[in-house]
Amino acid sequence: MGNRIRNISRLACQRHQTQGGIIMATLPQLAVTVFSDYVCPFCYVGERRLNRLAARYDLQVTWRMVEIHPQTPLEGMPLEALGYPPDVWERMMVHLTSMAAMENIALFQRTHTYNSHKALLLAEAAREEGPAVFRAVHEGLFAAYLSHGRNLAESAVLEEVSRQAGMERSRFEQALIEPRYEERLRENFAVARRAGVTGVPAFLIGDRLVSGAVPVESLVVVAEEALLTAG
Repeated sequence: MGNRIRNISRLACQRHQTQGGIIMATLPQLAVTVFSDYVCPFCYVGERRLNRLAARYDLQVTWRMVEIHPQTPLEGMPLEALGYPPDVWERMMVHLTSMAAMENIALFQRTHTYNSHKALLLAEAAREEGPAVFRAVHEGLFAAYLSHGRNLAESAVLEEVSRQAGMERSRFEQALIEPRYEERLRENFAVARRAGVTGVPAFLIGDRLVSGAVPVESLVVVAEEALLTAG
């Protein structure tokens, strides 16, 4: 695998050269569809790892937010209610803590999970405010729950995230009532099913579906294979 990564990286470098050997500034464009949810800590790690690919590629990212625990009540529920065996959960959390530290993510010591539906609606509405506002809302929602332990079903939390991101107040109010945002969530779920997504995070790069918060090197391998296949 190490040789494979080095060989592919060499191809990537060659793509940046002119015939005269002058290094070009243009990065290869890479389209990625990401399936994610704001109550998923591994999705936060996956987002940070995807962002690191921006040093190699002109990333064209489509975020498909999907609700992974729609049964969660608005007041939240204990993490134990997710049903993982204690030994499995402990191993997952040890692994998560290690990965989060690598990505400079400060994790809150969570005891509860919360319903993410309203947060996903807010993210869909934020798209209409432009890329900068969407990115700020997107990061703010991840941080609100995973770094600060706040309930993403509470309107006050969502309003604070939207305000700090520079989102128009009228857009925030529309987010929770406009039918088109609900329709977008249904579309996201349908796209995820067609792509074969069974969990989040998942990354669709070319025709390859990568599941989990995999190492950056693994994303690079798939990205280079997709670019080579595309021509």
